[in-house]
Amino acid sequence: QVQLVESGGGVVQAGDSLRLSCAASGRTFSNYVMGWFRQAPGKEREFVSAINWSGGSTSHANSVKGRFTISRDNAKRTVYLQMNSLKPEDTAVYYCAMDTRTLSIARRPHEYDYWGQGTQVTVSS
Repeated sequence: QVQLVESGGGVVQAGDSLRLSCAASGRTFSNYVMGWFRQAPGKEREFVSAINWSGGSTSHANSVKGRFTISRDNAKRTVYLQMNSLKPEDTAVYYCAMDTRTLSIARRPHEYDYWGQGTQVTVSS
């Protein structure tokens, strides 16, 4: 069984940075696409970033492009989300997810089959 555990969330001010981590266990981490999603109160879960198995290909939502960077360390079985220039609208619970069914980067929640519990990010103005 796959376990994904996020960490690194917190309360910061606008313009600050945070780095989220997601540690995976239970399957061969290096084989799979990993993604980050977020969900704000009253809103649907939305795509943030994703990275392919090798780290050679990434995708970011337009709302975070140029501010967020996704990366992975397959030896540590961990995926990261570096978030810079944070804005109040980035406030949400952030989830990491694993897609074990395809090799190409997916941007829709239903394409991922394992999820972490989430970590809260709050950005004050």
